[in-house]
Amino acid sequence: MNQALLDKIQSEQFRKDDAKFGVGDSVKVHTKVVEGDKERIQIFSGVVIGKRGRGLNETFTVRRISYGEGVERIFPLHSPRVDKIEVERQGAVRRAKLTYLRNRLGKGATLVKEKKDKVVAPAKK
Repeated sequence: MNQALLDKIQSEQFRKDDAKFGVGDSVKVHTKVVEGDKERIQIFSGVVIGKRGRGLNETFTVRRISYGEGVERIFPLHSPRVDKIEVERQGAVRRAKLTYLRNRLGKGATLVKEKKDKVVAPAKK
């Protein structure tokens, strides 16, 4: 298939609101759930432990602790079922995948340092 045609078709499918979040951020993902003929919004909140893919195939994994049990869910970034993504707080991490959180229990399982804005001190003369 012609690459230009493929790019044009894919560009129409991309998410309109640009969700700016990264690995380590605590997010609320609003998903559309269809039950019979009704549709409602369900919120899944947790820590982003990984992102993968490129273009329309980009996905991200969100992990949370529910009733003492770890629950992970993978969301396609550009899916029409994902209504919106809210960033609750930004985390400062130094790796691309946070799979080590799976081995932790209690508060340590969701503990990611909060990102601090760097303030540059004035130079001494």
